Amino acid sequence: MGGRLQGGFTLLGLLFLVAGLGVAMAALGTVWHSAAQREKERDLLFVGDQYRRAIESFWTVPLPVGTPRRLPKNFAELLLDPRFPQTVRHLRRFYRDPMTGGDEWGLLKEPDGGISGVYSLSKGEPFKRANFPAAYARFEGAQSYSDWVFRFDVEKAQRDAGQGTKAAPAGKDAAGVPGPGSNDQFRP
Repeated sequence: MGGRLQGGFTLLGLLFLVAGLGVAMAALGTVWHSAAQREKERDLLFVGDQYRRAIESFWTVPLPVGTPRRLPKNFAELLLDPRFPQTVRHLRRFYRDPMTGGDEWGLLKEPDGGISGVYSLSKGEPFKRANFPAAYARFEGAQSYSDWVFRFDVEKAQRDAGQGTKAAPAGKDAAGVPGPGSNDQFRP
Protein backbone atom coordinates (compact mmCIF):
# COMPACT_ATOMS: atom_id res chain seq x y z
CA MET A 1 0.00 0.00 0.00
CA GLY A 2 2.93 2.34 0.58
CA GLY A 3 3.93 2.06 -3.10
CA ARG A 4 0.50 3.05 -4.31
CA LEU A 5 0.41 6.01 -1.93
CA GLN A 6 3.86 7.18 -3.06
CA GLY A 7 2.80 6.85 -6.73
CA GLY A 8 -0.22 9.04 -5.99
CA PHE A 9 1.96 11.75 -4.44
CA THR A 10 4.32 11.58 -7.42
CA LEU A 11 1.42 12.00 -9.83
CA LEU A 12 0.04 14.87 -7.76
CA GLY A 13 3.47 16.54 -7.71
CA LEU A 14 3.77 16.10 -11.47
CA LEU A 15 0.35 17.74 -11.97
CA PHE A 16 1.39 20.74 -9.85
CA LEU A 17 4.62 21.00 -11.86
CA VAL A 18 2.72 20.97 -15.18
CA ALA A 19 0.24 23.57 -13.86
CA GLY A 20 3.10 25.78 -12.66
CA LEU A 21 4.86 25.50 -16.04
CA GLY A 22 1.59 26.42 -17.77
CA VAL A 23 1.22 29.56 -15.67
CA ALA A 24 4.87 30.49 -16.30
CA MET A 25 4.47 29.95 -20.06
CA ALA A 26 1.33 32.11 -20.12
CA ALA A 27 3.18 34.90 -18.29
CA LEU A 28 6.13 34.56 -20.66
CA GLY A 29 3.75 34.74 -23.64
CA THR A 30 2.23 37.96 -22.31
CA VAL A 31 5.65 39.52 -21.78
CA TRP A 32 6.78 38.43 -25.25
CA HIS A 33 3.61 39.84 -26.85
CA SER A 34 4.08 43.17 -25.07
CA ALA A 35 7.73 43.38 -26.15
CA ALA A 36 6.80 42.55 -29.75
CA GLN A 37 4.04 45.19 -29.73
CA ARG A 38 6.41 47.85 -28.39
CA GLU A 39 8.94 46.96 -31.10
CA LYS A 40 6.22 47.38 -33.75
CA GLU A 41 5.37 50.78 -32.26
CA ARG A 42 9.02 51.86 -32.53
CA ASP A 43 9.05 50.65 -36.13
CA LEU A 44 5.84 52.57 -36.89
CA LEU A 45 7.35 55.77 -35.49
CA PHE A 46 10.46 55.27 -37.64
CA VAL A 47 8.65 54.29 -40.85
CA GLY A 48 5.97 56.97 -40.53
CA ASP A 49 8.68 59.58 -40.01
CA GLN A 50 10.54 58.29 -43.09
CA TYR A 51 7.43 58.86 -45.22
CA ARG A 52 6.87 62.32 -43.71
CA ARG A 53 10.50 63.29 -44.36
CA ALA A 54 10.29 61.97 -47.92
CA ILE A 55 7.19 64.08 -48.58
CA GLU A 56 8.93 67.10 -47.07
CA SER A 57 11.99 66.46 -49.25
CA PHE A 58 9.78 66.16 -52.36
CA TRP A 59 8.29 69.57 -51.50
CA THR A 60 11.48 71.40 -50.54
CA VAL A 61 14.01 70.08 -53.08
CA PRO A 62 15.32 72.82 -55.42
CA LEU A 63 13.43 72.40 -58.69
CA PRO A 64 14.42 72.99 -62.30
CA VAL A 65 13.41 76.44 -63.56
CA GLY A 66 9.74 76.60 -64.50
CA THR A 67 8.77 73.44 -62.59
CA PRO A 68 5.86 74.03 -60.23
CA ARG A 69 6.19 72.98 -56.59
CA ARG A 70 3.73 70.26 -55.60
CA LEU A 71 3.22 67.24 -53.36
CA PRO A 72 3.74 63.67 -54.63
CA LYS A 73 0.72 62.04 -56.26
CA ASN A 74 1.80 58.52 -55.17
CA PHE A 75 4.58 56.68 -53.36
CA ALA A 76 6.36 55.85 -56.63
CA GLU A 77 7.16 59.57 -57.06
CA LEU A 78 9.01 59.45 -53.74
CA LEU A 79 11.24 56.65 -55.08
CA LEU A 80 11.88 58.33 -58.44
CA ASP A 81 10.96 62.01 -58.73
CA PRO A 82 9.50 62.55 -62.24
CA ARG A 83 10.27 66.30 -62.17
CA PHE A 84 13.96 65.70 -62.83
CA PRO A 85 15.75 64.21 -65.85
CA GLN A 86 18.27 62.50 -63.51
CA THR A 87 17.47 60.10 -60.67
CA VAL A 88 16.27 61.92 -57.55
CA ARG A 89 15.06 59.77 -54.65
CA HIS A 90 13.28 61.03 -51.56
CA LEU A 91 12.61 57.55 -50.12
CA ARG A 92 14.91 54.52 -50.29
CA ARG A 93 12.13 51.94 -50.58
CA PHE A 94 8.49 51.26 -49.83
CA TYR A 95 7.84 50.28 -46.22
CA ARG A 96 5.20 47.91 -44.89
CA ASP A 97 2.91 49.04 -42.12
CA PRO A 98 4.51 47.44 -39.03
CA MET A 99 1.19 47.23 -37.21
CA THR A 100 -0.78 45.41 -39.93
CA GLY A 101 2.13 43.79 -41.77
CA GLY A 102 0.49 44.89 -45.02
CA ASP A 103 1.46 47.22 -47.85
CA GLU A 104 -1.59 49.46 -47.43
CA TRP A 105 -1.34 52.83 -45.69
CA GLY A 106 -3.92 55.48 -44.98
CA LEU A 107 -3.11 58.59 -47.02
CA LEU A 108 -3.71 62.24 -46.26
CA LYS A 109 -4.63 63.92 -49.52
CA GLU A 110 -4.66 67.63 -50.21
CA PRO A 111 -7.32 69.18 -52.48
CA ASP A 112 -4.97 68.94 -55.49
CA GLY A 113 -4.62 65.17 -54.95
CA GLY A 114 -1.10 65.36 -53.52
CA ILE A 115 -0.13 63.18 -50.56
CA SER A 116 0.76 65.20 -47.45
CA GLY A 117 1.01 62.32 -44.97
CA VAL A 118 0.42 58.71 -43.98
CA TYR A 119 -1.05 56.74 -41.09
CA SER A 120 -1.45 53.08 -40.15
CA LEU A 121 -4.75 51.38 -40.91
CA SER A 122 -4.51 49.44 -37.62
CA LYS A 123 -7.33 50.06 -35.15
CA GLY A 124 -5.27 48.48 -32.34
CA GLU A 125 -4.85 50.39 -29.10
CA PRO A 126 -1.31 51.73 -28.57
CA PHE A 127 0.77 50.72 -25.55
CA LYS A 128 2.82 53.90 -25.87
CA ARG A 129 0.88 56.82 -24.40
CA ALA A 130 3.56 59.41 -23.58
CA ASN A 131 7.15 60.52 -24.14
CA PHE A 132 6.84 60.99 -27.89
CA PRO A 133 9.32 63.17 -29.80
CA ALA A 134 8.21 66.83 -29.75
CA ALA A 135 7.04 66.70 -33.38
CA TYR A 136 4.66 63.86 -32.48
CA ALA A 137 3.48 65.01 -29.03
CA ARG A 138 -0.08 65.02 -30.38
CA PHE A 139 0.03 61.18 -30.43
CA GLU A 140 -0.35 61.20 -26.63
CA GLY A 141 -3.74 59.82 -25.69
CA ALA A 142 -4.39 58.37 -29.19
CA GLN A 143 -7.12 55.72 -29.16
CA SER A 144 -5.68 53.69 -32.05
CA TYR A 145 -2.59 53.49 -34.24
CA SER A 146 -4.55 55.08 -37.08
CA ASP A 147 -4.54 58.26 -34.95
CA TRP A 148 -0.75 58.41 -35.30
CA VAL A 149 -0.70 60.66 -38.37
CA PHE A 150 2.68 61.45 -39.97
CA ARG A 151 1.98 64.65 -41.92
CA PHE A 152 4.05 67.28 -43.68
CA ASP A 153 2.28 70.59 -43.03
CA VAL A 154 2.25 72.34 -46.41
CA GLU A 155 0.49 75.47 -45.13
CA LYS A 156 3.13 75.93 -42.42
CA ALA A 157 5.91 75.39 -44.96
CA GLN A 158 4.34 78.05 -47.21
CA ARG A 159 3.98 80.49 -44.30
CA ASP A 160 7.57 79.86 -43.21
CA ALA A 161 8.70 80.54 -46.78
CA GLY A 162 6.62 83.75 -46.81
CA GLN A 163 4.33 82.45 -49.53
CA GLY A 164 0.90 82.57 -47.92
CA THR A 165 -1.19 80.02 -49.81
CA LYS A 166 0.98 79.98 -52.94
CA ALA A 167 3.63 77.31 -53.57
CA ALA A 168 7.06 77.94 -52.05
CA PRO A 169 9.74 78.91 -54.56
CA ALA A 170 12.45 76.43 -55.51
CA GLY A 171 15.21 76.00 -52.95
CA LYS A 172 13.30 77.40 -49.97
CA ASP A 173 13.37 75.40 -46.75
CA ALA A 174 10.13 74.13 -45.23
CA ALA A 175 9.25 72.59 -41.87
CA GLY A 176 7.13 69.46 -41.39
CA VAL A 177 4.59 69.11 -38.59
CA PRO A 178 2.09 66.26 -38.17
CA GLY A 179 -1.64 66.90 -38.27
CA PRO A 180 -5.02 65.35 -39.09
CA GLY A 181 -6.18 64.49 -42.60
CA SER A 182 -8.43 62.42 -44.86
CA ASN A 183 -9.09 58.68 -44.86
CA ASP A 184 -7.72 57.64 -48.25
CA GLN A 185 -5.71 54.43 -48.56
CA PHE A 186 -2.77 53.41 -50.72
CA ARG A 187 -1.09 50.13 -51.60
CA PRO A 188 2.32 50.53 -53.33
